[in-house]
Amino acid sequence: MESFGSLIGSPWVYVVVALSVLLDVFLPVLPSGVLVIAAAAAAAAGTATDVPDILVLTLCAATASVLGDLVAYRLAWRGGDRLDRAIARSRRLAGAQERLGAALARGGGGLVVLARFAPAGRSLVSLGAGAARRRARDFLPWSALAGLSWAAYSVALGYLGAHWLGATWLATAVSVGALFGAGAGAAYLMRERPVPVEAS
Repeated sequence: MESFGSLIGSPWVYVVVALSVLLDVFLPVLPSGVLVIAAAAAAAAGTATDVPDILVLTLCAATASVLGDLVAYRLAWRGGDRLDRAIARSRRLAGAQERLGAALARGGGGLVVLARFAPAGRSLVSLGAGAARRRARDFLPWSALAGLSWAAYSVALGYLGAHWLGATWLATAVSVGALFGAGAGAAYLMRERPVPVEAS
């Protein structure tokens, strides 16, 4: 943790975090949340002058999240027919896409925010919105809120965990566990609360 903390002021830390968050919409196995938490925990171990870096880290992660969503959205928009056929082969993915479409159509983008915390939920929402050719103005504001909420939550977990438990790997592990817990809760809510499809 000490060696990671020594790099927290380096621009390369933010580049690595941004790339991880940007790309995990396509590769959900990337540990972007773990990296954000570890960076925040390392910053918490520094002096008061490091606090602005927490803000930079939050904005960096949130911006990368929205940009990744936008790239996935545009790619799915262009290749919508192929993606639709792939989604149609999975009952679960088709149902999730239907719920997303209904939520966006009536302005209920809370599903977009909720999905940001669920494992692979961000990928499903971004690609699904593009494949269904949902309007960008219906999707992107919710994507921005989702990215900012997720980034702020992840940074807060790392920063507060390090303050409460010390700048140790235990603190990071507890914070990562809390992030995974939020993801499991989001996935449960998405599965248990289907969005009714309204007549057009």
